[in-house]
Amino acid sequence: MTIFDYLSAAIATMLVVVDPPGLGPIFLGVTRGMTKPQRHSVGLRASVIGFGVLAFFAVAGEPFLRLLGITTPAFRIAGGLLLFAIAFEMVFDRSQVRKSETAETAITKDFISNVAAFPLAIPLIAGPGAITGVMLLSAQAHGDLLKFAVLFLVLGFVTLCCFISFKLADVINKLLGVTGNVVLTRLLGIVLAALAVQFMVDGVRAIVVG
Repeated sequence: MTIFDYLSAAIATMLVVVDPPGLGPIFLGVTRGMTKPQRHSVGLRASVIGFGVLAFFAVAGEPFLRLLGITTPAFRIAGGLLLFAIAFEMVFDRSQVRKSETAETAITKDFISNVAAFPLAIPLIAGPGAITGVMLLSAQAHGDLLKFAVLFLVLGFVTLCCFISFKLADVINKLLGVTGNVVLTRLLGIVLAALAVQFMVDGVRAIVVG
């Protein structure tokens, strides 16, 4: 896999899984009652924490698999299945309901000051799907430092997109409207389903060839 192919796969996977535009309406919900500066602070903290969590799994993901005795092909197949399940939710409009329920449950249990860490950073930015995606991409780097650098740049770009989405949440929500949000979610779900299948195919091929 060339650097360009790896970059394309990383951007597509992480953008679709994290879905920065989709976090905007949820951000508005969990920060209801806050002032504009407070929302800015929460959005910035959430993005930084989300980046840190994903970066940790990008670095420690493969050693963690080895510690558990899990092969990379097996994880690719399992990760592909998980990503496909998330894509299924997106196509059939279940992901937003799940994310909203997670956010509403968390806001009743935590102080408003902790909203940045939970539920915004975890699990809405760095959720199971995003962690799985970054570990799969880390495994695909095969120890190539340049690819790792590309992966970290992609993680920085995606979390920056999350921060921008938080800042422009009101505008994005009004701009897309109900129909726009539905169409965007369906299209991203189809793209993610194709990527998930590719992960599984790569895993099976690695087992058969290896």
